[in-house]
Amino acid sequence: MPITLLWAVDVYGRVYGLSTAGQCWERADDMLLELKRVTAGKDRCWGIGCDHHVYLNMMPSETPIRYREETYENQRWNPVDSFTDTLLPTDRWPWSDVTGMNPQPLHSFELPSRSWDWEGDWYVDQNCGGEPSQTGGWEYAVDFPANFSPDKKWNSCVRRRRWIRYRRYTAQGTWAKIPLDNPRKPPLPLCDISCGGWEMSDQSGRYPYLWGVSQQGEVWFREGIHPRVPEGSRWEEVEVPKEVAQLSAGPGDLLWALLWDGNLLVRTGLTLDSPTGTSWVEVESPGKEIEALHVAVGVSVVWVVTKDYKVWFRRGVNSHNPCGSGWISIGGEMMVVDVGLNDQVKKISDAPKPFIPASDSFINSLVSDRDKTSTPQLSIAEVQQEEVEEPSPAPILPTPETAGHDVPWMNVDLEGAEAARCAQAAGPLLGEGSAAATYALGTLETSHGVGEEDGPVWTWISGGGCDVDASSQISWLSPTGIWTTSVWVRKGALRWWRDWKPQRWVDVAVALEQSTKSDGRKDSIFFVYYTQYDEKKYLHVFINEVTALVPVLRDCHYAFAVYTAQRTKQRWPLVLAAQTEKDMNDWLCLLSDCCCKCRGLTGPPSRQALWSTTSKGDIMVHEPSFSLEAPANTLACDLMFWRQVPGHLRCVESNSLGLVWGFGWDGTAWVYSGRYGQQPTPVQMHQQTDVRSVHVYENQRWNPMTGYTDKGLPTDRPMWSDESGLKECTKGNTHPPSPEWSWVSEWAVDYNVPGGTDKEGWQYAADFPVTFHGHKTMKDFVRRRRWTRKCKVTLRGPWQQVPPIRLSDISLMPCLAQSSMEQVPVWALSDKGDVLCRLGVSPKNPAVRNMFYCLGTYSCLLGGPLSFLWMKTVSSSKHHIFTLLEPDSSKPFILHIGNLWYRQGLTPSYPQGSAWELISNNVTKVSVGPLDQVWTIADGVPGFPAEISGAVCHRLGVGPMQPKGQSWDYGVGGGWEHISVRGNSVEAPRAPHPAPVGPPRSPLPPRPQVNGNAVGV
Repeated sequence: MPITLLWAVDVYGRVYGLSTAGQCWERADDMLLELKRVTAGKDRCWGIGCDHHVYLNMMPSETPIRYREETYENQRWNPVDSFTDTLLPTDRWPWSDVTGMNPQPLHSFELPSRSWDWEGDWYVDQNCGGEPSQTGGWEYAVDFPANFSPDKKWNSCVRRRRWIRYRRYTAQGTWAKIPLDNPRKPPLPLCDISCGGWEMSDQSGRYPYLWGVSQQGEVWFREGIHPRVPEGSRWEEVEVPKEVAQLSAGPGDLLWALLWDGNLLVRTGLTLDSPTGTSWVEVESPGKEIEALHVAVGVSVVWVVTKDYKVWFRRGVNSHNPCGSGWISIGGEMMVVDVGLNDQVKKISDAPKPFIPASDSFINSLVSDRDKTSTPQLSIAEVQQEEVEEPSPAPILPTPETAGHDVPWMNVDLEGAEAARCAQAAGPLLGEGSAAATYALGTLETSHGVGEEDGPVWTWISGGGCDVDASSQISWLSPTGIWTTSVWVRKGALRWWRDWKPQRWVDVAVALEQSTKSDGRKDSIFFVYYTQYDEKKYLHVFINEVTALVPVLRDCHYAFAVYTAQRTKQRWPLVLAAQTEKDMNDWLCLLSDCCCKCRGLTGPPSRQALWSTTSKGDIMVHEPSFSLEAPANTLACDLMFWRQVPGHLRCVESNSLGLVWGFGWDGTAWVYSGRYGQQPTPVQMHQQTDVRSVHVYENQRWNPMTGYTDKGLPTDRPMWSDESGLKECTKGNTHPPSPEWSWVSEWAVDYNVPGGTDKEGWQYAADFPVTFHGHKTMKDFVRRRRWTRKCKVTLRGPWQQVPPIRLSDISLMPCLAQSSMEQVPVWALSDKGDVLCRLGVSPKNPAVRNMFYCLGTYSCLLGGPLSFLWMKTVSSSKHHIFTLLEPDSSKPFILHIGNLWYRQGLTPSYPQGSAWELISNNVTKVSVGPLDQVWTIADGVPGFPAEISGAVCHRLGVGPMQPKGQSWDYGVGGGWEHISVRGNSVEAPRAPHPAPVGPPRSPLPPRPQVNGNAVGV
């Protein structure tokens, strides 16, 4: 590791340096030097002297700093004297720069300051175009400013040659005064300077920028700083809207300024092409009534000290969002803060000791967007392997428990005895990567006559060039105490689906930032950073506003959607994709756990949970509150928080006893084997598989010359398409539903198609898209046949298989909360239409093996409360025939046949009702709970035709006086398949009636009692 320095200034202006290779503070060699402030960068340190001049100290290096001065001698040919320096009035100067616009005679070159020396005299460059020349360095051309070449021709009327002289910078390792601009007007006396920007170029540290603040509040920028000119060339003023008191520049493109009124300014638009930026943005001080006193900027962190000496950290700061997103109060009091390499923080407290922050992992945890070219970026999985313990079945975000609310600091001790004692303990404790410690530093160098009792009182510190990390073996750095941190950040790279035109996938950087407040609550923000038209932008989502994290099907990507209430209303979720399934699952687990912690949800689902499945097969649950079914102030659907349960199902049903059944695409029945609420029983994870078929359609049109052919009309559907005919789907470009699925068979003609087929699998119709049938007639001019291919998914989840019959529908009897039932029947339909019932099902034995055949062939069933069952009979007619079993209810019942219908006239004496009433034609699934609550999966949301089918929907206003309800409330959607609300049986508590005050107006006489029973009078 290269040797770097930590710089400090005491109250007398004396400058000290602490080397990472040394053991003690060393005072500058110039005993007369007095500085007010210093700012360090890579290989250099700038300072403001008490004489208001700017000083520079370049670190000694084996490579000398040399600058080449050059000028051109120009001549023109005339018939008398041949080539001579007598030029035409319109020609360039006899001695000029390469352009010929500026005169540069040899005697005009002077050394810029006393820090430079000439290496030799002027000499002619004998190379022309990079190759040795035999013409004495002359280059010839027809005229100025034509192209020059070393070859002299008959029409060469002008010539030139280059003179070179080198000067060397001789002030390395010492403090050198920067000369004033001449003849330009120099800036007013500076009161603050800050060095930064060296990480903006590809060559780290070679092109730093220097900013300054004058005593009048003006901001100045030092131009012309590069490796061969470390002093720069001149100062340029940068316009500011208000007077500036202090500023701080980070190693990257961050620049913050402190105003005299206590607020802060942020410079935006800092790039290599525009090093001074484009505009200022004002940011309020973190304290409402306390003004800011000091600001310090790093790679992607900002620290502020207010006038009450409290410390604040700005969250969400990076190159995409230089203004950040909010303030976090950090414990401790201090006077000055400085941020160095790797975003390490140094401070000066009211005690005469500078402090260094905890280990590098603590600083890394505060950074939301840092890209290092020297270190490959770790994926989230790699970060968890290094810093996080093995996750439990329900993974949680690995944030350590804080031992206190004060953020730790490392003490830079000046006492030799303390340093020696701490150095002995450095070995075993230095490896604590996630902790902070008090650092004791080496003694003060006493060779200059300053004893330990005369230890300086620091006024300024700068560690911009001091490279210290957790693995650094530094003799004066040793921890003496351990604390934990309160802010953590996880970063990664994902792809983001840009919703606006042109819609496409965009590579983005993401960061999840979580902070722990003083009361122990977690506060998290998820950032997405992207670039549009070379402009850095970002999106952010507050974790406490996230309502669902749902895996979605998008172009064979491992994608998931992030929903909030606002994005749900706009039907515009944030869609992200990972490179691998593991990365997607890691991010989903991490984000989901943050959401659960923000909402106080721990453990598996409760017995009252709402269960749902998506078209992808993912299982989602929602923990209901009393306001979900309250008559007044009902919880809006877009505010419901859904979390994912491991597993894969097509349909799921539940009730309040804690029974959850479901089945997959292949009809296999599964029962939930996990625990509920706070049960200590460990989660039982089983291997779960599912098989489904993927279909494509081959379409043909009849031609009088060739018969049926794949040459259709221009208005026809594609000859290979999906069922709707709107999308072209060939056997070659059709993939499994998601990357988690894998093919287990080859393409084959499917003969089991509704409507029947001929012996080759074809179906016929008069035209597209008329209803198809399985036999050809004289009027059939188009035909199609379906090709099928099976795919399989395998995963693990808390689901136990229930063999051996494959199901097509299932229903559990709902129970009220006050019910004493311990066992319920489970009704189901087999894939052949047989009605099945399983008795004795209980939470202790959810998969009891006593299923038996009940009735004939049906196509769907719906179980109502209090043991009654509706079934749809398979019929060849256009009308659907329904049969009612076990009539024992007077409650209204809602049934769906594609549309949503309501059965009128249900009474205990007439349970079959009297008539059907259409409620909605926008429903694909419906679920009725024990509280008569009605939830559906809507086919679409009005006003958003482009959204994918399937949205969670709640029927509002359902009650005894209004059994059909009043309106619909749409929630999360876009690919939801099924919902079950039969477990939610808890009614909202009713407020007790207040006791009457005073005696009643019409008191009733006491009622006589006979044998202990009251009788009427």
